Amino acid sequence: MSAWKDKENDPRLEGIASAIRVVPNFPKPGIMFKDITTLLLDPNAFKNTIDLFVERYSGKGIDAVAGNAKVIGFTASQSQWPFRTFNGVEARGFIFGPPIALAIGAKFIPLRKPRKLPGEVISEKYILEYGSDCLEMHIGAVQPGEHALVVDDLVATGGTLCAAINLLERAGAQVVECACVIELPELKGRQKLNGKPLYVLIESH
Repeated sequence: MSAWKDKENDPRLEGIASAIRVVPNFPKPGIMFKDITTLLLDPNAFKNTIDLFVERYSGKGIDAVAGNAKVIGFTASQSQWPFRTFNGVEARGFIFGPPIALAIGAKFIPLRKPRKLPGEVISEKYILEYGSDCLEMHIGAVQPGEHALVVDDLVATGGTLCAAINLLERAGAQVVECACVIELPELKGRQKLNGKPLYVLIESH
């Protein structure tokens, strides 16, 4: 894995890249799984990951951060970055979303797998690189007209990010950008985001 070239050679990126383990044939044969649990075992690399996102989105009027099993999203008020809410996708999204939300003074909105949220929800089905799944969000978690940023640990085929974008926009939010720790560019997930900008820390081949 290599650091993304647009980050002005920030030395923190090399440490982040080297802290991510690759696990062959997980969760299915032929999948080279990018394991961020080893990143979490390195407090310095984990902090640098959070800091890079916080530096990009702090002071931008963001009101909420949302995270779910796999995607993190953000929304904020009118400013240079007009976000009102951050949305995070379950599991790995929950890892990165809350500390970013706390650091920037935003709320955290969970996007979860079916039957995990207790209230009334809206759902969005999507295709993964190794199967299919569904995301759900509480009705009323994001308000019409709010500007959202979707964040995930990794973008591969783009299915999870697209589901998060669709979920937020169905609720009336405007998704302004997507942000991920890792991108697998050969799977062309970036091209499936309906023109939404994508901010990535690490590029993996």
